[in-house]
Amino acid sequence: MPDNYSDSKKLAHEIGELAMQKKANRVKILDVHKVTSMTDFFVICSGNSDIQVKAITDHIVDEIAEVERPFNREGYDTREWILLDYINVVVHVFHEASRDFYDLERLWIDAEITELSDETDQESGVEPPLFDNL
Repeated sequence: MPDNYSDSKKLAHEIGELAMQKKANRVKILDVHKVTSMTDFFVICSGNSDIQVKAITDHIVDEIAEVERPFNREGYDTREWILLDYINVVVHVFHEASRDFYDLERLWIDAEITELSDETDQESGVEPPLFDNL
């Protein structure tokens, strides 16, 4: 468990980057430490299918395992909304439809929100090819 705010922030950004590696949609980090005492950060992201939601979650858990393990994990069976609780960082991995329904960003509107994006795709302005070496 991170000992202080800066450790929590670093962990939240590492988790966000790991979600991006599995092509998660709309990856956002909400700094809620001034709004609530329950945690410092929420990492919110989504996938287009239950398989992608599982892949994102598994990747985060596997890669962060060297540093720490989630205190609690919920929703893994249904894969509509998986929650990983790292105490000071709470990760929400949604199926896209469930994310739109629950709209956590609206509920935590007072939080400072950082949206992560794949800068290489945005800088080039060109979509990556669907098939390589045809």
